[in-house]
Amino acid sequence: MPASSLLHVFLVVPVLLLLLPARAAAAAPGAVGVNSGGQLWCVAKNNAEDGVLQSAIDWACGPDGRADCRAIQQGGACYDPPDLQAHASYAFNDYFLRAGGAANPAACDFSGAAALTALNPSHGSCVLPSRSVCCA
Repeated sequence: MPASSLLHVFLVVPVLLLLLPARAAAAAPGAVGVNSGGQLWCVAKNNAEDGVLQSAIDWACGPDGRADCRAIQQGGACYDPPDLQAHASYAFNDYFLRAGGAANPAACDFSGAAALTALNPSHGSCVLPSRSVCCA
């Protein structure tokens, strides 16, 4: 397969997957790790450096970002000390929703350390809220 065809597959297939209806999710609405129909979350990228993530958390949870980060503080439902990426995802998502959610996708950037996903990143008792892509 020519390189241009491979590039096309890697660029187009993920976009198409986001646009397809989530029929599997209909069987288990709100299930963790499943697209529950048109929802988006803003999460930390797997390859983001710890220093960038920490700076972004500090900004999002600070007076400029105004995200509600109580859930990632000690005693909170999403407090997990060794998991900086999970903390960043919570803070990024809260900021993203407060900044307009899907109506403002640019709010999910954090200097390139964040990305939008249709897969629910919630885990255990830590639930990251979402808003509908179409009808916030």
